[in-house]
Amino acid sequence: MKRYIVKIGIASEAELRKRSIDIAAGRRHRQQGEPKVWFTSMRAAAEVLSEKNRELLRILAEEQPESVRELAELTGRAESNLSRTLKTLAGYGFVHLERKEKSVRPVARAMEFQIRAM
Repeated sequence: MKRYIVKIGIASEAELRKRSIDIAAGRRHRQQGEPKVWFTSMRAAAEVLSEKNRELLRILAEEQPESVRELAELTGRAESNLSRTLKTLAGYGFVHLERKEKSVRPVARAMEFQIRAM
């Protein structure tokens, strides 16, 4: 899977709501190069992109584990904790979770981030 630079935007809830409504109404169009991932504060972005989660992304990219269980062994973290974290990272598009029979293979998609505030 291709890894890419994720452009992250920071805007207030009101700004994001107005932006979404304007896009839905056709009054605004997404611009090329505009962030696709948005947070309401730097604090919220920092929680998702914590040092621990960036280290997890690095391990995923370098070690390419075949399952969450293997990743748990590599990191020393509990599988249940990893599953929650991976679902959060997948929700933002930073990780892809490939279903493989009875297991899930986590794949890092994002390793670099650019942050832009509105």
